[in-house]
Amino acid sequence: MDPIGIDVHKKESRICYGVTSRLASPGSCCTADEDRQALSRLFQRRKIADLDHLFAALDTRSRMTVFRRLSPMGYVSSYSHAGRYYTLRDIPAFDPDGLWQHAGVLFSRDGTLKKTVARLVEEADAGQFHRELHVRLRLRVHNTLADLIAQQRLGREPLDGEYLYVGHDGVRAAAQIARRVEMGRAPTPAVKERALASAAVIPVLVEIIHGTVVRLDALDVAARLVARGVAVTSAQVEEVFRRYGLVKKTAPARSRRSRH
Repeated sequence: MDPIGIDVHKKESRICYGVTSRLASPGSCCTADEDRQALSRLFQRRKIADLDHLFAALDTRSRMTVFRRLSPMGYVSSYSHAGRYYTLRDIPAFDPDGLWQHAGVLFSRDGTLKKTVARLVEEADAGQFHRELHVRLRLRVHNTLADLIAQQRLGREPLDGEYLYVGHDGVRAAAQIARRVEMGRAPTPAVKERALASAAVIPVLVEIIHGTVVRLDALDVAARLVARGVAVTSAQVEEVFRRYGLVKKTAPARSRRSRH
Protein backbone atom coordinates (compact mmCIF):
# COMPACT_ATOMS: atom_id res chain seq x y z
CA MET A 1 0.00 0.00 0.00
CA ASP A 2 1.66 3.24 -1.13
CA PRO A 3 1.86 6.18 1.26
CA ILE A 4 -0.33 9.13 0.34
CA GLY A 5 2.21 11.72 1.49
CA ILE A 6 5.28 12.48 3.54
CA ASP A 7 5.37 15.10 6.29
CA VAL A 8 8.66 16.01 7.93
CA HIS A 9 6.83 16.38 11.23
CA LYS A 10 5.08 13.04 11.05
CA LYS A 11 6.83 9.84 9.99
CA GLU A 12 5.30 7.63 7.38
CA SER A 13 4.71 3.99 8.28
CA ARG A 14 5.60 1.70 5.39
CA ILE A 15 4.14 -1.80 5.40
CA CYS A 16 6.64 -4.60 4.76
CA TYR A 17 5.60 -8.22 5.06
CA GLY A 18 2.70 -7.21 7.29
CA VAL A 19 4.83 -5.32 9.84
CA THR A 20 5.44 -1.57 9.94
CA SER A 21 9.08 -0.60 9.45
CA ARG A 22 9.16 1.24 12.77
CA LEU A 23 8.37 -1.94 14.60
CA ALA A 24 10.75 -4.12 12.65
CA SER A 25 14.40 -4.34 13.51
CA PRO A 26 16.81 -2.31 11.33
CA GLY A 27 17.57 -4.01 8.04
CA SER A 28 14.96 -6.73 8.54
CA CYS A 29 12.18 -5.18 6.56
CA CYS A 30 12.16 -2.84 3.57
CA THR A 31 14.41 -3.78 0.68
CA ALA A 32 16.62 -1.48 -1.35
CA ASP A 33 14.06 -1.56 -4.14
CA GLU A 34 11.26 -0.47 -1.79
CA ASP A 35 13.45 2.34 -0.47
CA ARG A 36 14.22 3.43 -4.03
CA GLN A 37 10.51 3.53 -4.82
CA ALA A 38 9.86 5.60 -1.69
CA LEU A 39 12.54 8.09 -2.72
CA SER A 40 11.21 8.23 -6.28
CA ARG A 41 7.73 9.08 -4.98
CA LEU A 42 9.19 11.76 -2.73
CA PHE A 43 11.06 13.50 -5.55
CA GLN A 44 8.14 13.18 -7.94
CA ARG A 45 6.09 15.21 -5.47
CA ARG A 46 8.67 17.66 -4.18
CA LYS A 47 11.45 17.84 -6.83
CA ILE A 48 13.89 18.71 -4.02
CA ALA A 49 14.25 17.47 -0.44
CA ASP A 50 16.31 18.10 2.67
CA LEU A 51 17.49 15.46 5.14
CA ASP A 52 14.29 15.63 7.19
CA HIS A 53 12.23 14.69 4.13
CA LEU A 54 14.67 11.90 3.26
CA PHE A 55 14.67 10.57 6.83
CA ALA A 56 10.86 10.50 6.78
CA ALA A 57 10.69 8.79 3.37
CA LEU A 58 13.03 5.99 4.48
CA ASP A 59 11.83 5.92 8.09
CA THR A 60 15.36 6.23 9.44
CA ARG A 61 17.58 8.73 11.21
CA SER A 62 20.75 7.34 9.69
CA ARG A 63 22.55 9.62 7.23
CA MET A 64 24.56 6.61 6.06
CA THR A 65 21.37 4.79 5.11
CA VAL A 66 20.00 7.82 3.25
CA PHE A 67 23.09 8.31 1.11
CA ARG A 68 23.55 4.59 0.56
CA ARG A 69 20.07 4.61 -1.02
CA LEU A 70 20.52 7.91 -2.87
CA SER A 71 23.91 7.19 -4.43
CA PRO A 72 22.81 4.49 -6.93
CA MET A 73 19.98 6.78 -8.08
CA GLY A 74 22.34 9.67 -8.82
CA TYR A 75 21.81 12.90 -6.91
CA VAL A 76 23.12 16.45 -6.70
CA SER A 77 23.14 18.81 -3.71
CA SER A 78 22.25 22.51 -3.88
CA TYR A 79 25.01 25.09 -4.18
CA SER A 80 22.86 27.52 -2.20
CA HIS A 81 21.48 27.03 1.33
CA ALA A 82 24.82 25.48 2.42
CA GLY A 83 24.14 22.40 0.27
CA ARG A 84 21.20 21.44 2.45
CA TYR A 85 18.87 20.34 -0.36
CA TYR A 86 19.10 17.39 -2.76
CA THR A 87 17.53 16.36 -6.04
CA LEU A 88 17.92 13.46 -8.43
CA ARG A 89 20.22 14.13 -11.40
CA ASP A 90 17.49 13.49 -13.97
CA ILE A 91 15.12 16.10 -12.50
CA PRO A 92 16.77 19.50 -13.18
CA ALA A 93 16.32 21.23 -16.54
CA PHE A 94 19.66 23.04 -16.45
CA ASP A 95 19.92 26.34 -18.34
CA PRO A 96 22.78 27.12 -20.79
CA ASP A 97 24.99 28.02 -17.80
CA GLY A 98 24.34 24.61 -16.23
CA LEU A 99 22.19 26.13 -13.48
CA TRP A 100 18.69 25.32 -12.19
CA GLN A 101 16.54 26.68 -9.41
CA HIS A 102 13.43 25.36 -7.70
CA ALA A 103 11.52 27.14 -4.95
CA GLY A 104 14.43 29.53 -4.52
CA VAL A 105 16.99 26.73 -4.08
CA LEU A 106 19.88 26.74 -6.57
CA PHE A 107 21.56 23.75 -8.21
CA SER A 108 24.40 23.33 -10.69
CA ARG A 109 25.28 20.46 -12.99
CA ASP A 110 28.74 20.63 -11.39
CA GLY A 111 27.34 19.88 -7.95
CA THR A 112 29.35 22.24 -5.74
CA LEU A 113 29.59 26.02 -5.79
CA LYS A 114 33.38 25.87 -6.05
CA LYS A 115 33.31 23.67 -9.16
CA THR A 116 30.61 25.85 -10.69
CA VAL A 117 32.54 29.10 -10.17
CA ALA A 118 35.73 27.56 -11.54
CA ARG A 119 33.93 26.35 -14.68
CA LEU A 120 32.15 29.66 -15.34
CA VAL A 121 35.42 31.57 -15.05
CA GLU A 122 37.35 29.11 -17.22
CA GLU A 123 34.65 29.13 -19.92
CA ALA A 124 34.33 32.93 -20.08
CA ASP A 125 36.33 34.27 -23.05
CA ALA A 126 36.83 37.57 -21.21
CA GLY A 127 37.13 36.22 -17.67
CA GLN A 128 34.64 37.19 -14.98
CA PHE A 129 34.28 39.99 -12.46
CA HIS A 130 32.70 39.08 -9.13
CA ARG A 131 29.63 41.21 -9.91
CA GLU A 132 29.04 39.21 -13.08
CA LEU A 133 29.26 35.91 -11.19
CA HIS A 134 26.92 37.36 -8.56
CA VAL A 135 24.30 38.07 -11.22
CA ARG A 136 24.57 34.63 -12.80
CA LEU A 137 24.75 32.57 -9.60
CA ARG A 138 22.35 34.78 -7.56
CA LEU A 139 24.66 34.86 -4.55
CA ARG A 140 27.98 36.36 -3.53
CA VAL A 141 31.05 34.22 -4.08
CA HIS A 142 33.91 36.29 -2.62
CA ASN A 143 35.01 33.50 -0.27
CA THR A 144 34.74 30.85 -2.99
CA LEU A 145 36.91 32.91 -5.33
CA ALA A 146 39.47 33.47 -2.56
CA ASP A 147 39.64 29.70 -1.98
CA LEU A 148 40.08 28.99 -5.69
CA ILE A 149 42.89 31.55 -5.90
CA ALA A 150 44.60 30.09 -2.80
CA GLN A 151 44.34 26.60 -4.31
CA GLN A 152 45.80 27.92 -7.58
CA ARG A 153 42.77 26.77 -9.53
CA LEU A 154 42.08 30.30 -10.82
CA GLY A 155 44.06 33.48 -11.37
CA ARG A 156 43.11 37.14 -11.08
CA GLU A 157 44.23 40.43 -12.59
CA PRO A 158 43.52 43.96 -11.27
CA LEU A 159 41.57 45.91 -13.88
CA ASP A 160 39.92 49.31 -13.45
CA GLY A 161 39.75 48.98 -9.67
CA GLU A 162 38.36 45.43 -9.73
CA TYR A 163 39.78 41.95 -9.95
CA LEU A 164 39.18 40.11 -13.19
CA TYR A 165 39.11 36.36 -12.46
CA VAL A 166 40.69 34.20 -15.14
CA GLY A 167 41.87 30.63 -15.68
CA HIS A 168 44.99 29.42 -13.88
CA ASP A 169 46.73 28.40 -17.10
CA GLY A 170 48.92 31.30 -18.21
CA VAL A 171 48.05 31.12 -21.90
CA ARG A 172 44.31 30.95 -21.23
CA ALA A 173 44.51 33.76 -18.66
CA ALA A 174 46.41 36.03 -21.06
CA ALA A 175 43.80 35.47 -23.77
CA GLN A 176 40.95 36.27 -21.35
CA ILE A 177 42.64 39.46 -20.13
CA ALA A 178 43.38 40.58 -23.70
CA ARG A 179 39.76 40.00 -24.70
CA ARG A 180 38.47 42.00 -21.74
CA VAL A 181 40.83 44.89 -22.46
CA GLU A 182 39.75 44.81 -26.10
CA MET A 183 36.10 44.97 -25.11
CA GLY A 184 36.65 47.70 -22.56
CA ARG A 185 35.36 47.49 -19.05
CA ALA A 186 32.30 45.28 -18.59
CA PRO A 187 29.00 47.20 -18.69
CA THR A 188 27.35 48.66 -15.61
CA PRO A 189 24.01 50.49 -15.29
CA ALA A 190 25.90 53.81 -15.20
CA VAL A 191 27.50 53.33 -18.64
CA LYS A 192 25.96 55.67 -21.22
CA GLU A 193 24.00 54.06 -24.00
CA ARG A 194 25.98 53.62 -27.21
CA ALA A 195 24.62 53.01 -30.68
CA LEU A 196 23.17 49.54 -30.86
CA ALA A 197 25.14 47.39 -33.28
CA SER A 198 22.87 45.20 -35.38
CA ALA A 199 25.27 42.28 -34.78
CA ALA A 200 24.38 42.41 -31.07
CA VAL A 201 20.62 42.09 -31.60
CA ILE A 202 20.53 38.36 -32.38
CA PRO A 203 22.72 37.31 -29.39
CA VAL A 204 20.52 39.42 -27.09
CA LEU A 205 17.34 37.81 -28.42
CA VAL A 206 18.83 34.30 -28.11
CA GLU A 207 19.85 34.98 -24.52
CA ILE A 208 16.35 36.24 -23.67
CA ILE A 209 14.83 33.08 -25.15
CA HIS A 210 17.24 30.92 -23.14
CA GLY A 211 16.22 32.77 -20.02
CA THR A 212 12.47 32.43 -20.41
CA VAL A 213 12.22 29.91 -17.54
CA VAL A 214 13.87 32.40 -15.17
CA ARG A 215 12.79 36.06 -15.38
CA LEU A 216 15.86 38.06 -16.52
CA ASP A 217 16.46 41.80 -16.48
CA ALA A 218 18.67 43.85 -18.80
CA LEU A 219 21.67 43.77 -16.46
CA ASP A 220 21.45 39.97 -16.16
CA VAL A 221 21.28 39.51 -19.95
CA ALA A 222 24.16 41.92 -20.53
CA ALA A 223 26.37 40.18 -17.95
CA ARG A 224 25.72 36.79 -19.55
CA LEU A 225 26.59 38.10 -23.01
CA VAL A 226 29.77 39.81 -21.84
CA ALA A 227 30.87 36.48 -20.38
CA ARG A 228 30.42 34.98 -23.85
CA GLY A 229 32.51 37.68 -25.49
CA VAL A 230 29.67 39.86 -26.85
CA ALA A 231 30.30 43.56 -26.10
CA VAL A 232 26.89 44.94 -25.12
CA THR A 233 25.62 47.23 -22.35
CA SER A 234 22.51 46.86 -20.23
CA ALA A 235 21.17 50.04 -21.87
CA GLN A 236 21.54 48.39 -25.28
CA VAL A 237 19.71 45.31 -24.01
CA GLU A 238 16.86 47.53 -22.83
CA GLU A 239 16.76 49.11 -26.30
CA VAL A 240 16.31 45.60 -27.77
CA PHE A 241 13.48 45.00 -25.28
CA ARG A 242 11.76 48.18 -26.47
CA ARG A 243 12.48 47.75 -30.17
CA TYR A 244 11.09 44.22 -30.35
CA GLY A 245 8.33 44.52 -27.75
CA LEU A 246 9.96 41.99 -25.39
CA VAL A 247 9.29 43.79 -22.12
CA LYS A 248 7.41 41.32 -19.94
CA LYS A 249 4.29 42.70 -18.31
CA THR A 250 2.87 41.42 -15.06
CA ALA A 251 -0.65 40.08 -15.46
CA PRO A 252 -3.22 42.15 -13.53
CA ALA A 253 -4.37 40.58 -10.30
CA ARG A 254 -7.80 38.98 -10.38
CA SER A 255 -10.51 40.36 -8.19
CA ARG A 256 -11.64 38.08 -5.42
CA ARG A 257 -15.24 38.65 -6.49
CA SER A 258 -16.39 37.27 -9.81
CA ARG A 259 -18.23 39.77 -11.93
CA HIS A 260 -21.19 38.63 -14.01
